[in-house]
Amino acid sequence: MISAIILAAHLIFITYIFTKKWQEESLSAGLINVALIIILFSVGWSISTTVVKIFFDEKGLGIHFNADTISLTLLSIAEFFFYRFYYKDESIEDDKEM
Repeated sequence: MISAIILAAHLIFITYIFTKKWQEESLSAGLINVALIIILFSVGWSISTTVVKIFFDEKGLGIHFNADTISLTLLSIAEFFFYRFYYKDESIEDDKEM
């Protein structure tokens, strides 16, 4: 269940960034940002799974928080800080317009 929530949050984020870039810049900018997010998600999930497998076994910490969920959580935290830094200029521009 936790994995589904994390994946749904990623889909919502991809949709938000795509529509925002499409409206502000162009369709190609939106598609490039979607490709960036998908590539970072897939590569980041592989790396975080490798790191988590060193410290946890397949069962993880319980039935709902297994090793895959731990790696997705770790990835989401890292992505949060990365995307906050990467898209920081856009939130500043939105504040200045208002």
